This record gives sequence, structure tokens and C-alpha cells, in this order.
Amino acid sequence: MPSRTRRRDQPPPRTGGSEAEVLRGFLDYLRSCVSAKVEGAPEPQVRTAAVPSGTNLLGLLTHLTFVERATFLGERVRDWKATFQASPRDSVADVVARYRETVERVNEVLDDSVVASVRWKLVHMIEETGRHAGHADVLRELIDGTTGR
Repeated sequence: MPSRTRRRDQPPPRTGGSEAEVLRGFLDYLRSCVSAKVEGAPEPQVRTAAVPSGTNLLGLLTHLTFVERATFLGERVRDWKATFQASPRDSVADVVARYRETVERVNEVLDDSVVASVRWKLVHMIEETGRHAGHADVLRELIDGTTGR
């Protein structure tokens, strides 16, 4: 049975009043929640599918890295299903660092964007990241009992 660890929940962000500040604030909040859920998860459980779909924590963060790159940086993905698996050569720290570096690059692009031109992309990433953050919550609790945002 996994040991139980409770992280202090982080409340949703207080953002500025503009549409861009609200969208970016919530996306950054979800990004930090999902990367924190993966960070420090033990091997090999972080790669082990705990549900019939084959979903695992490291694969979720790898997938979100690809989604960020495709959505905001214009990178093409040939096989979306393959994005749900991390390379066996990558450590947890490697995958988390790659995700955070991608987020940093995307935020630089967003800093230079007009809100109207990226509204749909921001909302899509909020939905995508939020959906997978929920998956990560369940998977991490199954691994070692860690809960919280």
C-alpha cells in the first residue's frame, strides 16, 4: 500500500483583470500543478501504466510538451499516440526540465502575441492541461499516495 503524502493545495491564481492575464494565469497555474505532480515521482512507477489505457505520469508530461510545441510553436507531430510515452533514456528530471523549457519558450511567444490571435490556443491548452492534470492526480496517488495540487 502506498504511503500517504499530502501536499498543500495551491488555490487558483489571482490574476489581473484583462482577458490575457486571466487566460495566461490559469494556464501557468495548471502547468505548474501538472509538472509538480510528476516531479519527484519514483521510478519505475512513474512510467508504469496504472490504468487500462496505458497512461502513466511521465507519458502525460511528455504528451503535454508535444501539445505545447504543436499548438504554440508550430511543430508537427506525426504520431500523437506515441507522445504518451517518455524515452527510456529520459529521467523524471529530464522530462520535467524539457516541459518547463518548452513552457518558457511558449511564454516568450505569447508575450509577443495579440490576445485575439491566441485566444483559442490558450483556452485549448487550459483544457488539455487541466484534463491531464486530473489524470496525473489519480496516477500519482496510485503510485505513492501523494495528493494535493
